[in-house]
Amino acid sequence: MLKFGFGLIVFTLFFSSAFAQKADSLKADTNLLNRYRIDPRKDAFPMRIRPIQITEEQIPVELLDYKVSYWHKSIVFGLNFSQSAFSNNWSAGGISSVSLGTNFDFKAEYNKTPFDYTSETNLIYGIAANKGQGERKTNDRIFLDNKVATQLSKHWFLFGSLSFESQFSAGYNYVDASGNAVNQGLMISNFMAPGYLTESLGLEYKPTKYFDLRLGTGTAKQTFVLDTTIYHNQPDNYGVKIGHTFVNQLALQVVASIDKDLMPNLHINARYALFVPYEQALAYTTHRLDATLTAKVNRLINVTMNGTFLYDKNTSPKPQGTEGLALGVNYKFP
Repeated sequence: MLKFGFGLIVFTLFFSSAFAQKADSLKADTNLLNRYRIDPRKDAFPMRIRPIQITEEQIPVELLDYKVSYWHKSIVFGLNFSQSAFSNNWSAGGISSVSLGTNFDFKAEYNKTPFDYTSETNLIYGIAANKGQGERKTNDRIFLDNKVATQLSKHWFLFGSLSFESQFSAGYNYVDASGNAVNQGLMISNFMAPGYLTESLGLEYKPTKYFDLRLGTGTAKQTFVLDTTIYHNQPDNYGVKIGHTFVNQLALQVVASIDKDLMPNLHINARYALFVPYEQALAYTTHRLDATLTAKVNRLINVTMNGTFLYDKNTSPKPQGTEGLALGVNYKFP
């Protein structure tokens, strides 16, 4: 029995070895395998690529309702108010007073190359009332300027201008001949006494938007003194002979002006005018400088400093000047 079992095991091992050798020796046809192998490059789904074509299509478009405006306008209005009061027994002394100052500045410009038209209106008036002294004027000016120009080159223009200058109300001098202050003033000026009308023709140089220079080689100025009650109250009667109401002068006029933001909240506006009469000595050359410096506190509140320097022998043999500092409301539109 033992021999039979041992023989069965040997037979089984021999049969298994023979079967294994037969399986390993099986030959495969590699060409046939390669023939049926899947190649992703050849057997992928077919794709057709068509070139992109862009064609122009006519679509009806309605024009926007826009209008081009060649006008540029601005308005500046200022109002300054101050007040002080003291009791009758105030030990430090003082006098009660109220003052009010206003200014109005309107500018308009029409610019369509090569034509340019500019108009400016500047109105200033100030008044103060001191206890026991009554009302006294602190500032007074009417100034109108109109200019038409045509462009000759990038920075040069041929211009013609017409300007008018006077004041609203009567002006008084509260100093006597010795230089002492007096309560009863002497009237020395009034509306159209004096009044100035100036026509000028020449060249204008404008290198930037905030600066321009006028050279008025052909300038005529008429000086009016229509209120004859001020005769003999003012030296030379503003150049108008006694018994006459106006005088005409031919001259060379140079006007330089600047209107610029020095800082985001600091603005300067200045105008210098030089007037050289052809029929008088050079000593009668007139210089006038008007300047306003505005510091913006917020949208409405501003601190304003303005001043005027004038040298005109027909008005006074000595230079003249005025200065003012105010805190008030100043509104500009737009």
